[in-house]
Amino acid sequence: MTNKYMYFIANWKMFGKLSTLISLNKVIKFLKNFKKSNITKIIYCPPSTLISPMSKKITNSKIQVGAQNCHESLTYGASTGSINPEMLKNVGAKYVILGHSENRGSGETDKLINAKIKSATKSGLKVIFCIGETLSQKRKKITKKILSKQIALGLKKVKKRKNIVIAYEPVWSIGTGVIPKLDELFGTINFIKKKVRNIKVLYGGSVNPKNINELKLIKNIDGFLIGGASQDPKKFIDIIKKTYNNPQWKIYC
Repeated sequence: MTNKYMYFIANWKMFGKLSTLISLNKVIKFLKNFKKSNITKIIYCPPSTLISPMSKKITNSKIQVGAQNCHESLTYGASTGSINPEMLKNVGAKYVILGHSENRGSGETDKLINAKIKSATKSGLKVIFCIGETLSQKRKKITKKILSKQIALGLKKVKKRKNIVIAYEPVWSIGTGVIPKLDELFGTINFIKKKVRNIKVLYGGSVNPKNINELKLIKNIDGFLIGGASQDPKKFIDIIKKTYNNPQWKIYC
């Protein structure tokens, strides 16, 4: 078993109501007896409606709570439907996902994402900064160019980088069940790490209990951002357990 410190971030997306929180009982119980819990960072990012009740439920557990997005302002204002970082902190959030492709696809620019990262880190929230190329960009073989731009603009003049982790999520992999070839993924993670020294880099995109046995072979990955599979506690636990069970890290190192 590995002694590598790993992140497991559950992005619930638009899922869950108060009664759904009972599913956390299985994860909390599992972590109490999990021998690797001291080197495992578990973060749940539910919809904003569940941040407060989830924060109360996971008290005294090894789980932390995050948000799925935030407004770029640290002050109150006329932005109907928006929530700023200070408001998220007030209800128990410790992290926030920013730059997710689903939000980029709805019009979020690198400039806006940069403003959100600055505000979030200034408020004390830790940031899960998502980057990734589309299928069209991959076919044009401009993945590195796209990632370089997203990193440069997203982290422009961001000072508190120790409070940031990067999640590489190729857009064409999210929700499709298709993951990158392992040698390509290893190379991409290495490329990102050279761009952002001393920042943890995670992988996200169709992570599930079946393909985790492949993904865990890549030594330079620092954890996983998990979407649909994280909504099922059994699948989420399976991903964590399989990551640590007899991994052959030497294959891609």
